[in-house]
Amino acid sequence: MTRVKICGITSLEDGLAAAQAGADMLGLNFYRRSPRFIESDAAAALCAALRSELGADCPTLIGLFVNEIVGRISITMGKVGLKFVQLSGDESGEMVRELKGTGYKAIRPRSKAEALDDAAYFTEFAPTDERVPSLLLDAYHPDLYGGTGEQASIEVALAVTAAVPRLMLAGGLKPENVGGIVRQAQPWGVDVASGVEFDGQPGRKDAMKMRDFVQAAKAG
Repeated sequence: MTRVKICGITSLEDGLAAAQAGADMLGLNFYRRSPRFIESDAAAALCAALRSELGADCPTLIGLFVNEIVGRISITMGKVGLKFVQLSGDESGEMVRELKGTGYKAIRPRSKAEALDDAAYFTEFAPTDERVPSLLLDAYHPDLYGGTGEQASIEVALAVTAAVPRLMLAGGLKPENVGGIVRQAQPWGVDVASGVEFDGQPGRKDAMKMRDFVQAAKAG
């Protein structure tokens, strides 16, 4: 069954609603330029509350970083209590290796050929833990690191899905289209942020959209 990650969680209410909707993973965004940015102190309190409320049913909590140094990532992981991180910037494979199985790379290729090159390169450093993807494929944007609402190419998604063990697909996904895309691309998992938010309110999740998204993704 397709795994679902809901990214850009900024409040306990939204985190609990995402878990209730059936999300397998929740993402917390530590990139300061993102409208879904959360400070480490707030993230620590939020994650502690989620674990307290949900216990063993708490989704896997993942920190998102963009072009941050490993030392600061490790400090944040320890402070917040995160076991896994997503690198969404211009990080190298060696940086993924430094995270010792706790980090995976997000790529934004401009073409199928570039996607396959990136997949071959980063898969070598991918985590083996089956709770998280080995690689995330997002839509290309020349200036933005994810959360653009733009959709990745199905052709590219199919090619990368065949090349990596656990591909997570992101970019332009929403309740209305995720089922069809899952049926076409057959990814290990899907990642959504803006597609389950209230219109024009980045970081504020819509519980009904999250529920519909998860149901459509897992039914696909």
